[in-house]
Amino acid sequence: MTDTPQQGATAVATPEDLAENGGELLHAPAPSKGGSFLHLPRRFRSHQDDAPVDSVLDGHTLDLNSPLYLSLSEDLQEQSRAHPHVWEYLTELPIDEIGMPRFNSRLTKGMGSPDDRNIIYPVSEGIFIHLYPDLKDSRDFYFAIEPSMGPNVTALIDQVDRRLINFIEELKTAENGEDRTRVLLACLERICSVDGGMRNRKAIKVTQAELEGLRYLMIRDKEGLGAIEPLILDPYIEDISCSGVGPLFVEHKIFGGLKAGISFDTEVELDRFVIKLSEKIGRPVTVREPIVDAVLPDGSRVNIVFGGDVSKRGSNFTIRKFKTTPMSIIDLIDGGTLSYEMAAYLSLMIGTGMNTFVSGETASGKTTLLNAATTLIPPNHKIVSIEDTAELQVPHPNWTREVVRGNGGGGSSVTMFDLLKAAMRQRPNEIIIGEIRGEEGAIAFQAMQTGHACMSTFHAASVSKLIQRVTGNPINVPKTYVDNLNVVIIAQMMRLPNGKPVRRVTSINEIISYDSVSDSFSFIEVFTWNPIT
Repeated sequence: MTDTPQQGATAVATPEDLAENGGELLHAPAPSKGGSFLHLPRRFRSHQDDAPVDSVLDGHTLDLNSPLYLSLSEDLQEQSRAHPHVWEYLTELPIDEIGMPRFNSRLTKGMGSPDDRNIIYPVSEGIFIHLYPDLKDSRDFYFAIEPSMGPNVTALIDQVDRRLINFIEELKTAENGEDRTRVLLACLERICSVDGGMRNRKAIKVTQAELEGLRYLMIRDKEGLGAIEPLILDPYIEDISCSGVGPLFVEHKIFGGLKAGISFDTEVELDRFVIKLSEKIGRPVTVREPIVDAVLPDGSRVNIVFGGDVSKRGSNFTIRKFKTTPMSIIDLIDGGTLSYEMAAYLSLMIGTGMNTFVSGETASGKTTLLNAATTLIPPNHKIVSIEDTAELQVPHPNWTREVVRGNGGGGSSVTMFDLLKAAMRQRPNEIIIGEIRGEEGAIAFQAMQTGHACMSTFHAASVSKLIQRVTGNPINVPKTYVDNLNVVIIAQMMRLPNGKPVRRVTSINEIISYDSVSDSFSFIEVFTWNPIT
């Protein structure tokens, strides 16, 4: 799929350009008129072009007296002076169609109305995000403004990569990410020379603007996650999803579902990216092992499905981001997730060792709520957590964190079932299970029977559905065991009238007993969410 460039938009790269760039996913330009957006990389001039390259991007020299510059807010004027790529981006926007964007240094929870949906905000040094509405679609646009937008940089990357081979031994000596970044930048300084420099006649001659772009791209692609790195850096993004060939979609904490200006245009391009992503997290996908669940270096959870054998639209991936510092109970109260009375009740129940499940549908905030609830466990307790992907952050000194292991790498697999059995021999005061899905659920209820306090998340939208799942296949908990579970918290994701997604604890329930005569369970709703109040 290729959009035709129109007035106010840059030219679109062809598949041949993709091949020349090694299929690398690059920054997408601004949208064209008519609401559609350009999803392919920019076509840059070749580094061998005779035309001189201005040190300011794409020849868009910043004119402080131009009508466009004078129409900008003071904040955008300041950013345009400090970051030439911001100015270049603004010169290419179809402002007559979408209006002048507003700059916000930070977003607030009160934003999200249609009037707020044409804004630019920073996510890292030199990286900005532009959001604005698509009047023809329910999902608005989400574009990253990056230093890599400069001329010739993508053509230079291949040359730099080839010369980096000569420094492979130096790169191997780097022990961590910071060391690799330092060594990588030092190698780049030796490979490239700014025009006029006589340090190395064999060096690649570049302008200062090109060198800055190369520095950014080298770190983004070698140490970061490539073209999706700005999305990872954005603290307002919750989910990043790729459903196959086509655009990426993001879930924004304030503006909801958005479509990103990044797209995979062929299965080959998508497969290459997915393989690279899986290798970065140390869990390479293969045809034999096409599904990977893992955690990114920043703590985000990633699920990858590789190839068309198991996914009819080809490879896909989903990244669910988590805050580095977990939200506290007070944070959740301030955000309206639960009330002070609910928090006080949970403090009493969890503090006295009651078995508690946080239940809800996908993306209802179960893990966030469980993380916050762990702060209610007495600080002198020993805690053992068991997860398939490491997500929990328990703020207790006596915390043992155990994670399942697949059968890759030649070793035997270690399942949730295995870890839960082992945890019962470690004399914990509290066992926390990231999520109960299968036979480990039966062991969890046996642990409750023997006096071990347990907490977990569970996929069920109500107490009745939770009971149906735990007593059915594959969990198969005996019905007479179910009342060992004391408290069930039901969480839901819902949308306000303005479309903003919010998460709410809709009920807190106590399971009372099982009646074998009527084959029924009794439970009471201690708290019920009232949307009016």
